[in-house]
Amino acid sequence: MSGRPRLALCAAAATLAAACALLPLVSPMTWLFQAAFLVAAQTGVGALARQVPLARPLTIACQAVTGLLLLTLVFAHDQSLAGFIPGPDAIRHFGELLQSGSQDVGRYAIPAPLTPGIRLMIVGGVLVIGLLVDALAVTFRSAAPAGLPLLALYSVAAGLSHGAADWLWFLVAASGYLMLLLAESRDRLSQWGRIFGGPPRERERGTGGAVAPVRAGRRIGAVALGVALVVPLALPSLTGGLLDGTGSGVGAGFGDGNTISAVNPLVSLRDSLNVDQDRQVMAYRTNSDDTQDMYLRIVALDDFDGTTWRPAQRRISAVPGTLPTPTGLAGDVRRTEIETRISAADWYAQDWLPMPYPATGAKVKGSWRYEPVGRTLVGDHGQTTRGLQYDVKSLIVQPTAEQLAAAPEPPEPLKRDFTKVPASLPAIVAQTARKVTAGASNHYEQAVRLQDYFALNGGFTYSTEVQAGTGSKAIARFLRDKQGFCVHFSFAMAAMARTLGIPARVAVGFTPGSPQADGSMSVGLRDAHAWPELYFEGVGWTRFEPTPTRGTAPSYTQSNTPSGEIPAVPQPPRSATSAPSTAPSASESCSATMRKLEACPDQSAGALATAGDDGPPWYRVLAWTLLGLALLAVPLAPMLWRLRSRSVRLASARHASSGPRTCTGDGEIAVATLPGGVPPDGAADAAAGHTLAVWRELTDTAWDYGIPPDEALTPRGAAARIVRLGRLDEPAAAAVHRLAGAVEQVLFAPRPCPEPGLAEDVRTVRTALRSGVGPRTRIRAVLAPRSALRLLWTAGDRWAAFRAHWTARRTPGTPGTPGAPGERGV
Repeated sequence: MSGRPRLALCAAAATLAAACALLPLVSPMTWLFQAAFLVAAQTGVGALARQVPLARPLTIACQAVTGLLLLTLVFAHDQSLAGFIPGPDAIRHFGELLQSGSQDVGRYAIPAPLTPGIRLMIVGGVLVIGLLVDALAVTFRSAAPAGLPLLALYSVAAGLSHGAADWLWFLVAASGYLMLLLAESRDRLSQWGRIFGGPPRERERGTGGAVAPVRAGRRIGAVALGVALVVPLALPSLTGGLLDGTGSGVGAGFGDGNTISAVNPLVSLRDSLNVDQDRQVMAYRTNSDDTQDMYLRIVALDDFDGTTWRPAQRRISAVPGTLPTPTGLAGDVRRTEIETRISAADWYAQDWLPMPYPATGAKVKGSWRYEPVGRTLVGDHGQTTRGLQYDVKSLIVQPTAEQLAAAPEPPEPLKRDFTKVPASLPAIVAQTARKVTAGASNHYEQAVRLQDYFALNGGFTYSTEVQAGTGSKAIARFLRDKQGFCVHFSFAMAAMARTLGIPARVAVGFTPGSPQADGSMSVGLRDAHAWPELYFEGVGWTRFEPTPTRGTAPSYTQSNTPSGEIPAVPQPPRSATSAPSTAPSASESCSATMRKLEACPDQSAGALATAGDDGPPWYRVLAWTLLGLALLAVPLAPMLWRLRSRSVRLASARHASSGPRTCTGDGEIAVATLPGGVPPDGAADAAAGHTLAVWRELTDTAWDYGIPPDEALTPRGAAARIVRLGRLDEPAAAAVHRLAGAVEQVLFAPRPCPEPGLAEDVRTVRTALRSGVGPRTRIRAVLAPRSALRLLWTAGDRWAAFRAHWTARRTPGTPGTPGAPGERGV
């Protein structure tokens, strides 16, 4: 196999290799075999269309139609015409599948089950990527740009999956792309003959050709791939997400002075709350008799931009043997040190180490780093919690209401950093905070009143059927609608506390979990939680619980305050098992136990976004997608048209000059037929058309590089002008004059003879013109060629001809129309 068939096969293989990165995301992996079959069929249609041959756009259109028919046959057989022709019902069914697939993506944790919607999204996506790769690498013979859709496919998978085998999927995807590049290079080199065949011994054995350069290319590719795998191990990195691995972080490195920056982890929190069936994330044992305050904290979100909360960039260091005393904790506050052994599930790959807060020490294997402000441990170089067992020493801090009420003002730097609120925060947030806390004599009373406002007496309900909105007005809408889940409550209370001058942040982690028969505690995905932490000097960062029916309110918020006005917060009952009921409740009033286990119907969540919203209709998504593709195609249209016109013109020149032919002395062509079946009588016309097409390509190329055409000049004068303005060297100037001579022959000779080598002369001139201009002109000549104006001129001429023809047909008596004098009507 050689040429384009081999290149098409390599393009399909590269697409499937990149698609392998999606394997860890869903289970089972049967979708890959289905995708392989559809990609192979689509590739085969493209190979057949190129053999016809069809124009490049028609080839791509045939492949696209084939892909649509195959998808219809597989996913909408019952709704289609004849089982594979898409009709209105099939299109509607596709929309329903895509909508359900998008919901399933947000509902399930990784690995997600292979539902029909997810299967359509994955298989259809791979098919589209395969079409793009085949079009770029095979149809347009540009294998290097074909790496962009392959990179897009791999990046989506790599951004969602963070496991120990990530390097394997990178190796598979990169090997597929290198194989595609080598196939194209071998095809190009084979056109140069045996001059590149390697050492003389190989040529003597008849094993020349492009073998030696291809072998060198393989070695270079293998070395590059090895470097790409090895070098990242020595570079600073911190990747992965929060909770279930769907987020990501960047940064981290070796030694003191490194920084860490992580994306907002609340997307993973949303996904964890949305699972249909709870999965155990970790189990732990502790020597504490009371586990109701054993919140397992992962990370603190302390950067508030008015829209959401996220972890700020922090300096990290090596993990000390004993963690320093918590910031702000005074010696007279009651505390108890406990020990906890935690075992993470084998599937739970978390970059941040869940620990009770505040931890005073941790014994954990692996590469971990310490962030002192948030008192968190974070994995370095891909280190995660997958299957990890570790021991943590932590404090149970038990301040009294009097100690919190008497807390002095915090240090100015801490207060300045943790009371920042953006100017975009709606005024209603601060107004509501002042109204709720009116009459409070200190920050502690303000904090308790804020907690009670959300959890008790503010009329708020815990619900995932919310319309909280997005952006800076999200908190204001939540305060108005008074419905939400833990993210809404913690965000709102922390923001309102900051407007009152109380340092605040949001913590993300897990509630204590459920007790087991063996005395351990089981923590599941549905125990994922967010809560506010407020700072009080002398006590430090203190947990509050504003979310109704979730977790437990701290004991220091239930005690009588100096004013004696704070009622006790009712405690939700604890479940005796970690396995929640999967049967939805038909009652609108969901019990506290069921709410804690997230067993109420239609559970969904969004981090201060439009939670409960199914998203825009499929037809709107399709319309925006088509609009985006159209906007992308418009700026690329001149380049694509220019590439197409150049290919047609130069192919025309090769067609005219190929084959065994000779010219007699009087200019007649001494062959029976020309290639393509052109008879001798039409040989002169064919030669003229081919030569003029090549001359047009030469003038357009000069135009692209800044030499506009002058239609008033003769071919010889135009050639001299191109040589002068382009500052062409001797070979390029000779090529221009040969082209001009060929044009004069077809214009003035009685029977012009095809001139060989015209296409090569154009390439010589194009290379010379390109080398004589700057980078900006080169880029413009490719992306925005000036000669593309001919497309507009052609469209204008055809429109004028159409109008003239239409006018002539509608005007009675016009020659050439039915009913005109001297003409016979049909």
